[in-house]
Amino acid sequence: MSDFALYWRYIRLHFMTELQYKGWPLNILTTLIYVITDPLDAVLLLDRFGGVGGMTGSQILLVYAMAVSAFGFAELFSRGFDVFPPLVRSGDFDRFLLRPRSLYVQTATIRFHLNRLPRAMGMAAFAVFLILGQGVFFGPVEIALFLLALIGGALTYTGLFLISSAVAFFTLQALDWIYIFTNGSYQVAKVPVHLLPDWLRRTFTYVLPMFLFCYFPAASICRWDEPYAMGFLALPVGAAFLGVAMLLWGFGVRHYKSSGS
Repeated sequence: MSDFALYWRYIRLHFMTELQYKGWPLNILTTLIYVITDPLDAVLLLDRFGGVGGMTGSQILLVYAMAVSAFGFAELFSRGFDVFPPLVRSGDFDRFLLRPRSLYVQTATIRFHLNRLPRAMGMAAFAVFLILGQGVFFGPVEIALFLLALIGGALTYTGLFLISSAVAFFTLQALDWIYIFTNGSYQVAKVPVHLLPDWLRRTFTYVLPMFLFCYFPAASICRWDEPYAMGFLALPVGAAFLGVAMLLWGFGVRHYKSSGS
Protein backbone atom coordinates (compact mmCIF):
# COMPACT_ATOMS: atom_id res chain seq x y z
CA MET A 1 0.00 0.00 0.00
CA SER A 2 1.30 3.44 -0.95
CA ASP A 3 1.76 6.17 1.63
CA PHE A 4 -1.01 8.16 -0.05
CA ALA A 5 -3.47 5.27 0.24
CA LEU A 6 -2.39 4.65 3.82
CA TYR A 7 -2.98 8.30 4.69
CA TRP A 8 -6.56 8.20 3.44
CA ARG A 9 -7.17 4.87 5.19
CA TYR A 10 -6.09 6.44 8.48
CA ILE A 11 -8.34 9.44 7.83
CA ARG A 12 -11.26 7.16 7.01
CA LEU A 13 -10.74 5.16 10.22
CA HIS A 14 -10.65 8.36 12.28
CA PHE A 15 -13.75 9.60 10.47
CA MET A 16 -15.70 6.40 11.17
CA THR A 17 -14.55 6.47 14.79
CA GLU A 18 -15.84 10.02 15.22
CA LEU A 19 -19.24 8.96 13.87
CA GLN A 20 -19.52 6.31 16.61
CA TYR A 21 -19.95 9.12 19.13
CA LYS A 22 -23.67 9.93 19.13
CA GLY A 23 -23.02 13.54 20.06
CA TRP A 24 -20.94 14.32 16.96
CA PRO A 25 -23.66 16.53 15.40
CA LEU A 26 -23.55 18.69 18.55
CA ASN A 27 -19.77 19.07 18.17
CA ILE A 28 -20.28 20.12 14.56
CA LEU A 29 -22.93 22.64 15.60
CA THR A 30 -20.76 24.08 18.36
CA THR A 31 -17.87 24.68 15.98
CA LEU A 32 -20.21 26.14 13.38
CA ILE A 33 -21.56 28.64 15.92
CA TYR A 34 -17.99 29.65 16.77
CA VAL A 35 -17.15 30.07 13.09
CA ILE A 36 -20.20 32.29 12.57
CA THR A 37 -19.63 34.45 15.66
CA ASP A 38 -15.84 34.80 15.36
CA PRO A 39 -15.89 37.64 12.76
CA LEU A 40 -18.73 39.47 14.53
CA ASP A 41 -16.36 42.12 15.88
CA ALA A 42 -15.28 43.00 12.36
CA VAL A 43 -18.87 42.90 11.10
CA LEU A 44 -20.08 45.28 13.80
CA LEU A 45 -17.18 47.65 13.26
CA LEU A 46 -17.70 47.75 9.51
CA ASP A 47 -21.44 48.17 9.92
CA ARG A 48 -20.76 51.30 11.99
CA PHE A 49 -18.02 52.89 9.87
CA GLY A 50 -18.49 51.31 6.44
CA GLY A 51 -15.29 50.80 4.49
CA VAL A 52 -11.89 50.93 6.20
CA GLY A 53 -8.54 51.58 4.59
CA GLY A 54 -10.00 51.78 1.11
CA MET A 55 -11.74 48.40 1.42
CA THR A 56 -15.42 47.71 1.90
CA GLY A 57 -16.74 45.43 4.61
CA SER A 58 -17.44 42.58 2.18
CA GLN A 59 -13.91 42.80 0.78
CA ILE A 60 -12.32 42.59 4.23
CA LEU A 61 -14.54 39.69 5.22
CA LEU A 62 -13.71 37.90 1.95
CA VAL A 63 -9.99 38.04 2.68
CA TYR A 64 -10.63 36.85 6.23
CA ALA A 65 -12.90 34.00 5.09
CA MET A 66 -10.30 32.70 2.63
CA ALA A 67 -7.58 32.76 5.31
CA VAL A 68 -9.73 30.92 7.86
CA SER A 69 -10.89 28.35 5.31
CA ALA A 70 -7.31 27.53 4.32
CA PHE A 71 -6.36 27.17 7.98
CA GLY A 72 -9.40 24.96 8.54
CA PHE A 73 -8.44 22.52 5.77
CA ALA A 74 -4.86 22.31 7.05
CA GLU A 75 -6.09 21.69 10.59
CA LEU A 76 -8.56 19.08 9.35
CA PHE A 77 -6.10 16.99 7.33
CA SER A 78 -2.79 17.53 9.17
CA ARG A 79 -3.94 17.95 12.74
CA GLY A 80 -1.33 15.49 13.95
CA PHE A 81 1.55 17.94 13.45
CA ASP A 82 -0.26 20.52 15.57
CA VAL A 83 -0.42 18.14 18.55
CA PHE A 84 2.91 16.43 17.93
CA PRO A 85 5.24 17.90 20.65
CA PRO A 86 3.97 15.69 23.53
CA LEU A 87 5.07 12.61 21.56
CA VAL A 88 8.66 13.86 21.63
CA ARG A 89 8.53 14.71 25.31
CA SER A 90 7.10 11.31 26.27
CA GLY A 91 9.30 9.30 23.91
CA ASP A 92 6.27 7.86 22.07
CA PHE A 93 7.77 9.07 18.79
CA ASP A 94 10.11 6.07 19.06
CA ARG A 95 7.23 3.82 17.98
CA PHE A 96 6.86 5.77 14.75
CA LEU A 97 10.54 5.24 13.94
CA LEU A 98 10.16 1.46 14.27
CA ARG A 99 7.41 1.26 11.65
CA PRO A 100 8.40 0.90 7.98
CA ARG A 101 6.08 3.72 6.94
CA SER A 102 6.38 7.44 6.22
CA LEU A 103 6.86 9.49 9.36
CA TYR A 104 4.90 12.32 7.75
CA VAL A 105 1.86 10.11 7.19
CA GLN A 106 2.02 8.61 10.67
CA THR A 107 2.31 12.00 12.32
CA ALA A 108 -0.28 13.84 10.23
CA THR A 109 -2.92 11.21 11.00
CA ILE A 110 -2.48 10.73 14.74
CA ARG A 111 -5.43 13.10 15.20
CA PHE A 112 -8.50 13.89 13.13
CA HIS A 113 -11.34 16.02 14.46
CA LEU A 114 -14.56 16.01 12.47
CA ASN A 115 -15.67 19.22 14.18
CA ARG A 116 -12.93 21.07 12.25
CA LEU A 117 -14.91 20.53 9.05
CA PRO A 118 -17.38 23.44 9.59
CA ARG A 119 -14.50 25.92 9.86
CA ALA A 120 -13.09 24.86 6.50
CA MET A 121 -16.31 24.33 4.54
CA GLY A 122 -18.34 27.07 6.22
CA MET A 123 -15.79 29.79 5.55
CA ALA A 124 -15.21 28.58 1.99
CA ALA A 125 -18.96 28.83 1.34
CA PHE A 126 -19.01 32.27 3.00
CA ALA A 127 -16.17 33.41 0.74
CA VAL A 128 -18.07 32.27 -2.37
CA PHE A 129 -21.16 34.11 -1.11
CA LEU A 130 -19.14 37.31 -0.66
CA ILE A 131 -17.60 37.00 -4.13
CA LEU A 132 -21.00 36.56 -5.76
CA GLY A 133 -22.33 39.46 -3.67
CA GLN A 134 -19.81 41.76 -5.34
CA GLY A 135 -21.25 40.98 -8.75
CA VAL A 136 -18.20 39.04 -9.89
CA PHE A 137 -18.58 36.56 -12.74
CA PHE A 138 -17.48 33.32 -11.09
CA GLY A 139 -16.21 31.60 -14.21
CA PRO A 140 -13.68 28.78 -14.69
CA VAL A 141 -10.65 31.03 -14.16
CA GLU A 142 -12.12 32.53 -10.99
CA ILE A 143 -13.03 29.09 -9.67
CA ALA A 144 -9.49 27.86 -10.39
CA LEU A 145 -8.01 30.89 -8.60
CA PHE A 146 -10.23 30.25 -5.59
CA LEU A 147 -9.39 26.55 -5.35
CA LEU A 148 -5.68 27.11 -5.88
CA ALA A 149 -5.73 29.72 -3.12
CA LEU A 150 -7.36 27.31 -0.66
CA ILE A 151 -4.98 24.46 -1.56
CA GLY A 152 -1.93 26.73 -1.40
CA GLY A 153 -3.09 28.14 1.92
CA ALA A 154 -3.66 24.67 3.36
CA LEU A 155 -0.14 23.65 2.27
CA THR A 156 1.30 26.78 3.87
CA TYR A 157 -0.42 26.18 7.19
CA THR A 158 0.59 22.51 7.08
CA GLY A 159 4.16 23.72 6.67
CA LEU A 160 3.73 25.93 9.74
CA PHE A 161 2.49 22.95 11.75
CA LEU A 162 5.55 21.03 10.55
CA ILE A 163 7.90 23.81 11.62
CA SER A 164 6.34 23.99 15.09
CA SER A 165 6.80 20.20 15.32
CA ALA A 166 10.42 20.47 14.20
CA VAL A 167 11.13 22.98 16.98
CA ALA A 168 9.84 20.41 19.51
CA PHE A 169 12.69 18.05 18.62
CA PHE A 170 15.07 20.51 20.27
CA THR A 171 12.88 22.13 22.94
CA LEU A 172 10.95 18.92 23.88
CA GLN A 173 7.73 20.94 23.98
CA ALA A 174 5.73 23.37 21.92
CA LEU A 175 6.65 27.05 22.11
CA ASP A 176 3.61 29.20 22.75
CA TRP A 177 4.79 32.07 20.56
CA ILE A 178 4.60 29.82 17.49
CA TYR A 179 0.80 29.85 17.79
CA ILE A 180 0.94 33.51 16.77
CA PHE A 181 1.82 32.24 13.29
CA THR A 182 -0.58 29.27 13.27
CA ASN A 183 -3.82 29.49 15.23
CA GLY A 184 -3.72 33.28 15.53
CA SER A 185 -2.28 34.40 12.21
CA TYR A 186 -5.53 34.49 10.26
CA GLN A 187 -6.82 37.22 12.60
CA VAL A 188 -4.49 39.60 10.74
CA ALA A 189 -6.73 39.18 7.69
CA LYS A 190 -9.43 41.23 9.48
CA VAL A 191 -7.25 44.31 8.99
CA PRO A 192 -7.00 45.93 5.53
CA VAL A 193 -3.56 45.16 4.11
CA HIS A 194 -2.71 48.79 3.41
CA LEU A 195 -3.33 49.79 7.04
CA LEU A 196 -0.74 47.35 8.41
CA PRO A 197 2.78 48.57 9.21
CA ASP A 198 5.25 47.84 6.41
CA TRP A 199 7.19 45.25 8.44
CA LEU A 200 4.03 43.35 9.32
CA ARG A 201 2.73 43.45 5.75
CA ARG A 202 6.05 42.12 4.46
CA THR A 203 6.12 39.41 7.14
CA PHE A 204 2.73 38.05 6.09
CA THR A 205 3.61 38.30 2.41
CA TYR A 206 7.20 37.03 2.19
CA VAL A 207 7.94 35.17 5.45
CA LEU A 208 4.57 33.64 6.28
CA PRO A 209 2.96 34.14 2.86
CA MET A 210 -0.61 34.39 4.14
CA PHE A 211 -1.61 37.34 1.94
CA LEU A 212 -0.53 35.34 -1.12
CA PHE A 213 -3.35 32.87 -0.54
CA CYS A 214 -6.05 35.15 0.81
CA TYR A 215 -5.64 38.82 -0.18
CA PHE A 216 -4.04 38.62 -3.63
CA PRO A 217 -6.26 35.77 -4.95
CA ALA A 218 -9.30 37.70 -3.72
CA ALA A 219 -7.95 40.80 -5.47
CA SER A 220 -7.49 38.87 -8.71
CA ILE A 221 -10.92 37.25 -8.57
CA CYS A 222 -12.69 40.52 -7.81
CA ARG A 223 -10.45 42.69 -10.05
CA TRP A 224 -9.14 44.95 -7.30
CA ASP A 225 -6.27 47.30 -8.02
CA GLU A 226 -3.49 44.75 -7.50
CA PRO A 227 -1.20 42.85 -9.92
CA TYR A 228 -3.41 40.13 -11.41
CA ALA A 229 -0.62 37.55 -11.62
CA MET A 230 -0.08 37.69 -7.83
CA GLY A 231 -3.30 35.74 -7.41
CA PHE A 232 -1.73 32.66 -9.00
CA LEU A 233 1.20 32.42 -6.58
CA ALA A 234 -0.69 30.72 -3.75
CA LEU A 235 -0.12 27.13 -4.86
CA PRO A 236 3.56 27.29 -5.94
CA VAL A 237 4.52 29.38 -2.92
CA GLY A 238 2.54 27.11 -0.59
CA ALA A 239 4.19 24.01 -2.06
CA ALA A 240 7.64 25.60 -1.74
CA PHE A 241 6.92 26.64 1.86
CA LEU A 242 5.81 23.10 2.69
CA GLY A 243 8.94 21.70 1.05
CA VAL A 244 11.20 23.88 3.20
CA ALA A 245 9.20 22.91 6.29
CA MET A 246 9.64 19.21 5.45
CA LEU A 247 13.40 19.72 5.21
CA LEU A 248 13.41 21.37 8.65
CA TRP A 249 11.27 18.58 10.09
CA GLY A 250 13.58 15.97 8.56
CA PHE A 251 16.53 17.78 10.15
CA GLY A 252 14.77 17.52 13.50
CA VAL A 253 14.12 13.79 13.01
CA ARG A 254 17.79 13.15 12.27
CA HIS A 255 18.78 14.88 15.52
CA TYR A 256 16.06 13.28 17.62
CA LYS A 257 17.13 11.62 20.84
CA SER A 258 14.59 9.61 22.74
CA SER A 259 13.42 11.26 25.94
CA GLY A 260 11.35 8.30 27.10
CA SER A 261 12.18 6.22 30.11
